[in-house]
Amino acid sequence: MHGNQHPPQYGYAQPYPQTVIVQKKGGGCLRGVLIGAAVLAGLVVVGGILGGSSGRSTGSEDTTVTEASAPTKEQTEQKRTEQRRPGIGDPAKDGKFSFKVTKIEKGVERVGGEYLGSDAQGQYVLVHVTVKNIGDEAQLFSDSSQKLIDTRGRQYDADSGAAALGLKNSNAFLNNINPGNAVSGILLFDVPKEFRIKAIELHDSAFSGGVTVALSN
Repeated sequence: MHGNQHPPQYGYAQPYPQTVIVQKKGGGCLRGVLIGAAVLAGLVVVGGILGGSSGRSTGSEDTTVTEASAPTKEQTEQKRTEQRRPGIGDPAKDGKFSFKVTKIEKGVERVGGEYLGSDAQGQYVLVHVTVKNIGDEAQLFSDSSQKLIDTRGRQYDADSGAAALGLKNSNAFLNNINPGNAVSGILLFDVPKEFRIKAIELHDSAFSGGVTVALSN
């Protein structure tokens, strides 16, 4: 043996074959990487094309659905008719009572006589109403359960004292109505002079849901 040479039994491989093998493996890996990169780039391009096409298709479908769901003029008018509130002369039901507003008086400054009456703080609005009991037992009709509404959505209570003092036939203060019977009453409200009437909310009791009757022109 000379120098650094070792006998074959020690398992040392020859350097040249090992170097060739590494070069071959390195070349194979490089080709694999290049091929993989090319495939990935192709998939990205295809995915972008498909994605753009899908987005355009979705937008078209959304537009179609929106146009199909838009209500027609006839449907809009029908909905407005269904949602239309009862007005003067129309029956309006709440609980055991069926109401019908028959007349509105505005700008009344005083109710009652010279010695027994009441002056308005602003102006009196008188709402003439017919109340019928459509239930199967007696029900108390009270003006204190009714609300007058202006165009700004503000609510006004009835003036029971002025009505009792100045309206002999108001029939709106604690009037007990039997089933099938009807009474004509007057609801009296003291409101500002610049008051603009919109509606009245009528109740068969203080705890009922109420029904709104439109009073504005």
